[in-house]
Amino acid sequence: MTEENAPYPADLDEETLFMVSQTFKALSDPTRLRILHLLFHGEYSVNEIAENLSLLQSTVSHQLRFLKNLRLVKFRREGTTLFYSHDDEHVISLLNQAIEHSQHS
Repeated sequence: MTEENAPYPADLDEETLFMVSQTFKALSDPTRLRILHLLFHGEYSVNEIAENLSLLQSTVSHQLRFLKNLRLVKFRREGTTLFYSHDDEHVISLLNQAIEHSQHS
């Protein structure tokens, strides 16, 4: 069967389309990209993320809330401190591929 005659794949359902678009929305923001890239390398508190990326704590908290709602980051509590890490290897792989693509000459 040639590519022209191959059956057309079924349409994506609305939930899948929404989740894919939200993932790309998350990756379209430079601050969220920086946070995800940092979390790929380890687990950090909000203060540590803010310090490492020279961002305001409120900015980091806002972006983490967005990423957490999409299940792209997760957290664990240690006393009163929350430590964040990435929660989706697929998205980290996609992010790394995009970084490699942008650095390819």
